[in-house]
Amino acid sequence: MNANPSEAAVQAWARLVRVSGALLDAVEAELKAAGFPALAWYDALLELSRAPEGRLRPFELERHVLLPQYSTSRLIDRLEKAGLAERLGCPNDGRGQHVAITEAGRALRERMWPAYAAAIERHVGSKIGCSDAEKLAELLGRLSGAAFDGRLCGGAAVARV
Repeated sequence: MNANPSEAAVQAWARLVRVSGALLDAVEAELKAAGFPALAWYDALLELSRAPEGRLRPFELERHVLLPQYSTSRLIDRLEKAGLAERLGCPNDGRGQHVAITEAGRALRERMWPAYAAAIERHVGSKIGCSDAEKLAELLGRLSGAAFDGRLCGGAAVARV
């Protein structure tokens, strides 16, 4: 393996970093303009809603979210204060806890999705189209080590990120 990246790899890296930051900022701005909380809230609520029984341990939530969350405990505090999540004791570990989504959390996530989906379409889907989006997903999957089955277009259900 060569220790020096190709110019193409350097360009890909720089564009990936710039574009991801710009896209996150644009989506955040649209959510805020629509009167919704930060994307991190949607992300956490989505992962809690996907979890068995709607609950995860805090370290599991941190591992699942899309956005880096260096202060997961503060995010959980804010969700709990807003009535969107609650901390529950862990039956198998007296010192541990679960974070569970509440009905209000589920309702907020459902209300946020149309604004989030529209922002994704406006800033990604409308610019690159479905087949290019599949290619991009496959390439980014290789970078992240995630498997990609190549079946996103053509009738597959949209994953609510």
